[in-house]
Amino acid sequence: MSIIWHTYNWEGLSKKMLYEALTLRSLVFVVEQNCVYQDLDSKDENSIHVLGYKQNLLVAYARVFPNAKPASIGRVVIHPLFRGLGYGKHVMQKCIKQIPENTTVHISAQEHLKGFYESLGFSQTAAGYLEDGIPHIPMVTVANQPNV
Repeated sequence: MSIIWHTYNWEGLSKKMLYEALTLRSLVFVVEQNCVYQDLDSKDENSIHVLGYKQNLLVAYARVFPNAKPASIGRVVIHPLFRGLGYGKHVMQKCIKQIPENTTVHISAQEHLKGFYESLGFSQTAAGYLEDGIPHIPMVTVANQPNV
């Protein structure tokens, strides 16, 4: 069974979907990665939410800021029980399609995922840094190019 994808702005996101997204983000970023940080940052209401469901379980999620200056993607998360199945690549491709063509897309990538993001056409733009105690690197690509 394949993933069912949904894309919503803030107004279209149901309370149930928002709760599922926040639960998954908390499961991975706070509990699994043991990172205490302010997830509720008042940016969700200005983003596009990309949600991937498998048998009614949220297994992939990210948020996109297609019209921000700069455009960006963040909170990319795959449910721990569904990693290694290509869902990360699919959610990123869905996110990039939300961004206007030929727009530069910025991400703050966890450093250990550099190769994954490079496989999607992203390139590191500067030295790494700590974000919430986890090594990150700035990366960019151009939306809707053939490599996506």
